[in-house]
Amino acid sequence: MPVNNRLAARADAIKEWRRHLHQNPEIMYEVQETAAFVAEKLRAFGCDEVVEGLGKTGVVGIIKGTKGDGPTVGLRSDMDALPIEEETGVPHASTKPGMMHACGHDGHTAMLLGAAEHLCETRGFAGSVAVIFQPAEEGGAGAKAMMDDGLFERFGIEEVYGMHNYPGIPVGEFAMRAGPTMAATDIFEIVVTGVGGHAARPHTGIDPVVTSAQIITMLQTIASRNADPLESIVVSVTTIHAGDADNVIPERVKLTGTVRTLIPEMRDLAERRIGEIVESVSAAMGCTAVLDYERNYPVVVNHERETAFAATIASKVVGADKVDTAMAPVMGGEDFAFMLEGRPGAFIFTGNGEDSANLHSPHYDFNDDIIPLGASYWVELVETRLAG
Repeated sequence: MPVNNRLAARADAIKEWRRHLHQNPEIMYEVQETAAFVAEKLRAFGCDEVVEGLGKTGVVGIIKGTKGDGPTVGLRSDMDALPIEEETGVPHASTKPGMMHACGHDGHTAMLLGAAEHLCETRGFAGSVAVIFQPAEEGGAGAKAMMDDGLFERFGIEEVYGMHNYPGIPVGEFAMRAGPTMAATDIFEIVVTGVGGHAARPHTGIDPVVTSAQIITMLQTIASRNADPLESIVVSVTTIHAGDADNVIPERVKLTGTVRTLIPEMRDLAERRIGEIVESVSAAMGCTAVLDYERNYPVVVNHERETAFAATIASKVVGADKVDTAMAPVMGGEDFAFMLEGRPGAFIFTGNGEDSANLHSPHYDFNDDIIPLGASYWVELVETRLAG
C-alpha cells in the first residue's frame, strides 16, 4: 500500500495531537501529562489493555487482532522533550520556559497514536500489537527502565521496532541499515586538582588549567593516532569549569565530555586511553586527576532479518527507490539500543525534510507532512508481520 487512505484522512486530527504535545513538553521521567494524554487516547481507541507507570512513567497499549493467535510485536515511541528554550516562533510553540520538543518525540508519539487508533478499528491481523510509549530517551535510559519493569516478558513481546525522524532526508523517504546503526554514548568527567594561587605568580602554584588544556589536546590523539582510521570514534570534551576570577589560578578544573563508538574494540580503546592520558599528563604537570568514565547507551544494532523486513514495509509505503538500506551509521545515540539487545528488531529513519533544522536545535520543528507516512509504516508493518 502507499499512504493509507484512512490515515491520510485522519492526518489533521493527528497533527493537532502532535501540536498539543509540542506546546506542552515534559522532560526525562517527568512526563506525567504526556503519559496521561497517551493513556486517555489509547483507552478511547479501545485498546484491550492499557498499562501506565511502566519504567516510572511509560505507557503500553495492547491491541489484539481478530484473525486468531499469533506473536506479539512491539512498536516503540519516545515521549520526552529537551531542556532547550524554543526559538521557532511557530503558533504551537512550547508554553513551558526552558522545555522544548527539539527532537521530534511529539511527532513520534502522535504517529504511533494514529497507527494505534487505526489498528484498534480494523484489527485485521493475527496476534497482538504492543504500542510502547517510553519516557526519558534523552539521557535517562527510559527504554531500559521499562525493560527492567518486565516490558517484554509481561506482554510476551517477541520483536520490537522503532522509528525516528531525520532532518536532511527528504520527506517521503526512509533510511536504515543492518548492523551497527547508531553509536554507543559513553560519558566522562575529569577533575584535575593543582595548587591555586595568584595569577601573577604561577611558579608558586601548580596550574590545573594548563594541565587540563594539555589533557584536552592529548585526548584528540585517540581518534587521530590510536584508532584504526577505518573505524568510527569520536572523543569530545564539551564542558570546562574552572575558577571565578581573572587574577586567580584555581585549585581545580572539571572537564566533561562524550565518547561515541560503533564497535566494542573502539569503546574499550577509548576508555583505556582516556585513563592513561589523564593519569600520565596530570602526573607530568604535577597535578592529580580523577576520571569517572560511564558506559551509557550501547550501540544500536539492527538485526539482519528484521531490517530487511522493515525495509520491505517502507518500500510498500513510499516505493523501493525512496528507501536507502545502506545509510551511513549515525554517531548520535539512542536508548532503543537496549530494546534491540533484548529482542530482535530494527530502527528506521524517516525524512523530516532537506531544509529542516537539526535535531536538538532551538529552531527545530517536527514536519507534520510526514505523519501519514510514519503512521502508514506502522500499520503496514503490523498487518504484514501478523498476516496469519
